[in-house]
Amino acid sequence: MDLATLLGIIIGTVLLVVSIIIEGDIALFWSLSSVLIVFGGTFAAIMINFSMSQVLSVFPLLKVAFSQKNTDSVGVIDTLVDFAETSRREGLLALEEKAATLNEPFLEKGIQLVVDGTDAELVRSILEIELAFLEERHRLGQRIFEQMGALSPAFGMIGTLIGLIAMLGDLDDPDQIGMGMAVALITTLYGAVASNLIFLPVAGKLRLKSDEEILIKQVMIEGILSIQAGENPRIVEEKLKSFLSPVERKASDDAKASRGVGGVTTDA
Repeated sequence: MDLATLLGIIIGTVLLVVSIIIEGDIALFWSLSSVLIVFGGTFAAIMINFSMSQVLSVFPLLKVAFSQKNTDSVGVIDTLVDFAETSRREGLLALEEKAATLNEPFLEKGIQLVVDGTDAELVRSILEIELAFLEERHRLGQRIFEQMGALSPAFGMIGTLIGLIAMLGDLDDPDQIGMGMAVALITTLYGAVASNLIFLPVAGKLRLKSDEEILIKQVMIEGILSIQAGENPRIVEEKLKSFLSPVERKASDDAKASRGVGGVTTDA
């Protein structure tokens, strides 16, 4: 579970509720018709804009947004460097079985292409095409939530207009005008909250997770091609570390230095 996503929604909701309670009666801010207009209208528009299979993909995407999947760039680089050392010692054929144990289909596919003797440019082309389609699938999910974020305030305004029309039709009763105006504005509130607290932040979280996964795949492509070229494992490591941020690079170097010190102490 990604605690940042969950806590963000919970904290935002709690702060809104507390603010409402401080200012007045929370019951005034509940309207079933407003919920139906904003959320029902938003999902109906999404169904018109996308195919049914794409709309149904929203639910697995929510699972992705709330899941905590660590992208261990340093671990991937260490694995590729280990593959480079194995390749230099035992040859490319020794990598096939090692790749199968990682449960990483993209890396396994790349290694298999290399083992099969595929040309380096063709290996890059095949892997980059797969990466492009992966990115496109991710972008679809982002577009759905971004569209929901754009539509919900619009349906909030539609609900407000409906409420105002109903209020103007009851001008003979002045006591109902203030209440009618409040109910009309609630729909705009729901649309703004849904857009800025749920839909757009989820789209941003999906974009972040997609960028992290794409980066890992790019590291794999460069590592696979370096292994195929027979480059020195040390050179492979330095090349792949260029994908890391300075903080990640320093943490990786410190971890290796620590392991090195530990090894010397044990030998002594």
